[in-house]
Amino acid sequence: MTRVILTAFHQQRQIAHGNLSELLQQIQATRVGEEPVFIFNDRNGKRLDIHVHGDEASALAVYPELGNPQSEETAVVKSRGRPKLGVSSKEVTLLPRHWEWLATQPGGASATLRRLIDQARKSNEPAENKRRRHERAYQFMYEIAGDLPDYEASLRALFADDEADFTACIASWPQDIRHYAWQLAFRQDEGK
Repeated sequence: MTRVILTAFHQQRQIAHGNLSELLQQIQATRVGEEPVFIFNDRNGKRLDIHVHGDEASALAVYPELGNPQSEETAVVKSRGRPKLGVSSKEVTLLPRHWEWLATQPGGASATLRRLIDQARKSNEPAENKRRRHERAYQFMYEIAGDLPDYEASLRALFADDEADFTACIASWPQDIRHYAWQLAFRQDEGK
């Protein structure tokens, strides 16, 4: 599991970037007063409602996923399966014809299902990465760029995956918003 990286904006300017602890330190070092600060999760582009004058513990109470990721050794698994191998027991419902087919496959049902899932993941990976990029950029743009010029045109270019048109549509936007929107829309996923 990777750590969650956040980005904060104040008055259309990026003022902080990093994990929760780093982000709060950077924001509190900046004089923002009582004006709104918009905080976004870089992984999905969603806005988080974190009290910027609060402490890390209060933010973690609302968003526990922002804490330090647990390693496999420290994670406590209380379910059936093979926990040391990272296997947890789940239920799969298949029709009789599916079970009959699985019974004829080498390696058994579990091995065959894992192999089929891995094949599907590999073949769908480019489309899934594109969908994730579009969704995270849309989430950010919806929250912060709705009143900016060419917003609708930029969304059309985003979902058409037209980087040149998207860049042209957002050219007049404030620099930090433009840069972050482009990054969310066209930066390739690194195993996310």
